[in-house]
Amino acid sequence: MSFVILVELERQSVRKLDAFRLMVFKEERVQQCYFVTGDGDFTLICTARDMEDFEDLRYTLFTNDPNVRRFRTSVVTERTKVSLEVPN
Repeated sequence: MSFVILVELERQSVRKLDAFRLMVFKEERVQQCYFVTGDGDFTLICTARDMEDFEDLRYTLFTNDPNVRRFRTSVVTERTKVSLEVPN
């Protein structure tokens, strides 16, 4: 299963941002992480074996982190295009 997750942090100090980045970097179920503008601070592309595994990921990354203000999750139902190539 794949998930797109928008994360909003409580505080955006350099120390808090770096702590979140390090936690995400160490988590193997996070495939991609982007620091973004707009409604949230980070957008994550994550995978999980099943909903139980996703609940574990949710607890590990978001529920257990007091600096996470809120997060919104979209479940991927179809992959239309997947690429990280940069056009020339």
